[in-house]
Amino acid sequence: MSGRRNDGPQRVGEAMPRLLKRLGVPASPATMEVVFARWGEVVEGDLEAHARPLRIDGRTLVVAVDHPAWATRARMQSAHILARVHALGDTSIERVEVLVERP
Repeated sequence: MSGRRNDGPQRVGEAMPRLLKRLGVPASPATMEVVFARWGEVVEGDLEAHARPLRIDGRTLVVAVDHPAWATRARMQSAHILARVHALGDTSIERVEVLVERP
């Protein structure tokens, strides 16, 4: 049948760009890998224990922290976070936003 969608199993690498586009995320599995799978390489030291990537909103990386003091530190390090994301292979992120989300 022509024109019919294939609703069967697909490889993650094939489905990911469409899924990310529907979520409003840059259609790049590399972006997701750098930000979410390699977060420990993006933020180093004690900030890693208090900050986590929450989502990518367009070209903005939204980071959640567990206390206002860590939000200040993450904001102060946002240029470093952005530079690390770029150094690890993703240049689509242009901005870092920090939110406090208490556990």
